[in-house]
Amino acid sequence: MTGAVENKVFPSHPNGNFSYTFWLTGLPGSGKTTIGSSLVKEFESRDIKCELLDGDELRKIISSELGFSKNDRDIHLRRVTYLCQLLNRNGIVAIVALISPYRESRQYARSKIKNFVEIWVNCPLNVCIQRDPKGLYKKATDGKINALTGVQDPYEHPVNPEIILNTDNETANICTNRIMTYF
Repeated sequence: MTGAVENKVFPSHPNGNFSYTFWLTGLPGSGKTTIGSSLVKEFESRDIKCELLDGDELRKIISSELGFSKNDRDIHLRRVTYLCQLLNRNGIVAIVALISPYRESRQYARSKIKNFVEIWVNCPLNVCIQRDPKGLYKKATDGKINALTGVQDPYEHPVNPEIILNTDNETANICTNRIMTYF
């Protein structure tokens, strides 16, 4: 395996790849997808097979019939968890960029995924509102969205994540390097 180093914390999968799930959770606009994409490049540069599972993209493909109730969010998270299990079982790193606003749901994912690394992409709401890359906060203030996490719906921040990234003052590159130094 080129570039990857075997160690006690992140042992190698028998086929030569790491089989871990890096679960990026945070408010909309906090930087989950940006950091996930940066992680993909970093893993690929080390010849480590990985896949980015972006919550928004997956909603369109595997959960298009679901809304944003707590129950629907839980169903979507279970589906993403299953995909992570499949990827990890085959020695592929899963990088998940999913709001996943409920602690209980994230705990479910942790209980099902053997090597689960919870990463809180922490960003103050006012900064996420300023960024608003998808216009979600604007739609929420205009009344076009009525279940936006952090505005009308709660976001339960992680209590004991393995990694906390403060994206209001850390760049995507710094965040990626911090994740990579975790192992």
